[in-house]
Amino acid sequence: MISPVRIMKPAAAVLPDLVGVTYTAYKEGTDMKHLLATTSLAFGLLALGNAAFAAECGDVTIASMNWQSAEVMANLDKFILTEGYGCNADIIVGDTVPTITSMIEKGEPDVAPEGWIDLLPDVVKRGFDEGKLVGAAMSLSDGGVQGWWIPKYIADAHPDIKTIDDAFKHPELFPDPEDKSKGAVHNGPQGWGGTVVTSQLYKAYGGEAANFSLVDTGSAAGLDGSIAKAYEGKEGWVGYYWAPTALLGKYAMVKLDHGVPADAAEWKRCNTVAECPDPKKNDWPKDRVQTLVTKGFADRAGEDVMAYLNKRAWTNDTVNGLMAWMTDNQASGEDGAKHFLEENEALWTPWVSPEAAEKIKAAL
Repeated sequence: MISPVRIMKPAAAVLPDLVGVTYTAYKEGTDMKHLLATTSLAFGLLALGNAAFAAECGDVTIASMNWQSAEVMANLDKFILTEGYGCNADIIVGDTVPTITSMIEKGEPDVAPEGWIDLLPDVVKRGFDEGKLVGAAMSLSDGGVQGWWIPKYIADAHPDIKTIDDAFKHPELFPDPEDKSKGAVHNGPQGWGGTVVTSQLYKAYGGEAANFSLVDTGSAAGLDGSIAKAYEGKEGWVGYYWAPTALLGKYAMVKLDHGVPADAAEWKRCNTVAECPDPKKNDWPKDRVQTLVTKGFADRAGEDVMAYLNKRAWTNDTVNGLMAWMTDNQASGEDGAKHFLEENEALWTPWVSPEAAEKIKAAL
């Protein structure tokens, strides 16, 4: 059944018509009681129309995961759904596994803006198959990216270095901080999946034979610090990192190509297994990052709200730069969302209806 709100004239458009009728009635001598009643009807319809618009979306809970890119996207959705579509939006702090599991089993929260679905593919598939979850936009249009990176100034000065094999031909360009006679691949701290993969790729590509050391940076702060120090001295650096991150928004880095196609079976057999003795060269697969919505919310939210959630996506470069701004300005997710909306009108307006765009601009 079509909602009455969709087929009647919008309340804001009805108001001038009724005010005009009221004014005409007054000029023609209609009594004041009738005048006031007519005017009250006009404002009542305006309030009713706005209330009906909000009721169509209603309450919505949005999951903010415990990292910066997810926090700012959750706040972006909250602002747009509240100001643009009249939703009553609240943010709930969560993490990938418990949030998505709760959406399937309990139907809440309603929206997970940044769902790293490859971290629990079987659970997400079950949610889709059982009709508990609906997939919306791929939040990161180019996916979550991990791999080995070099500073852009090195890539610009040495355009022949495009792959891991290319980098391993030049240990002199990526000196080990403890032994300048060797090159160095900077790894993450123990306990990270990316650290295991980097160790296995170091073996697969012949890092030791190429006169490179594998450097344990000890912590996330140590890894970040090694990049910052290299940038300060315009020195060479190669190692593990990922996107989206604030650091890649602050320091321009270029990801090295692996020089081979991805082999999922080999990746599972050996590249991700620390004890595997014979890793092969392999490409690092991208992580799919998708907005997930409960079926219940998708059914009640309305076409306009779901159209927004099906379109809203940004690239790693966009969110890297936004997170760098947030870090430099000690900004919250809410601050970051407003900054993005103020500075990127051409990017976000195609996500929303023209009416919602005007409301969002007014709210800013």
